Amino acid sequence: MMIHGFKSSNQDFNFGPWKVTATKTHIMKSADVEQLAEEMHMPCLPEMMFGANVLRIQHSSGFGIEFNAKDALKRVNKYQGAVQVACAEEWQESRSDSEHSKEVVKPYDWTYTTDYKGTFLGDSLVFNVVPTTERINIEKLKTREQIMFFEEVLLFEDELHDHGVSSLSVKIRVMPSSFFLLLRFFLRVDGVLIRMHDTRLYHEADKSFMLREYTSRESQISNLSHVPPPLYTEPNEISQYLPVTQSVCEKLEFPILAEAEVAAPTVPTSVPEP
Repeated sequence: MMIHGFKSSNQDFNFGPWKVTATKTHIMKSADVEQLAEEMHMPCLPEMMFGANVLRIQHSSGFGIEFNAKDALKRVNKYQGAVQVACAEEWQESRSDSEHSKEVVKPYDWTYTTDYKGTFLGDSLVFNVVPTTERINIEKLKTREQIMFFEEVLLFEDELHDHGVSSLSVKIRVMPSSFFLLLRFFLRVDGVLIRMHDTRLYHEADKSFMLREYTSRESQISNLSHVPPPLYTEPNEISQYLPVTQSVCEKLEFPILAEAEVAAPTVPTSVPEP
């Protein structure tokens, strides 16, 4: 279970031509959740739905990318696929003594699995997405560089009737020469499987593009007998034991702008509160 800070906050951080906005507020009211579920044609939404939470990275010319719960849930399978059915049946058998086991298996993906990679912003100016063999330089990210801004935003979480967890959160850190973002969907169905979908976004100040890497990992719990069970609840630790099922690497190329605008250095124009 994550630690939930319910204190509302809205932070803006400017660096060069970019602005990061991190909005964190209270959980959605049940009436609003029910209405949204109806609009999205889903029987129900996650128990902890942070519909107003958002992390946004926007260029001064208007284009950018943001991460929010509603768009992420639009990517959930409304009509349970074969994988979900098999998983749900196995889960139901393992929980046959549970009063909730029957009600959880519904005609939709009750695990809220999403392959959401962000929502593009901009009207006439938007990113141009192209496949790439270029990779995020993890070694460069490990070098000690001042972190000028850091924030983590929870988008949704559901405890699957106390038999696991499904969550989506996004965090960003901004350094003088670059920024790095991680959007993580984490699913653990106790006794059945662990699944992780990570979207990493990286931009270096002198480049006219961002790199976006999407990695999907998954394993049946039965194949993790060699892993200490306490790690099952630690996404950072368990990820190395989960086989990669999909990997997509893309360049988000910036629309054509005046050279000066693209190449503006990432000198902070404001410093976040300590």
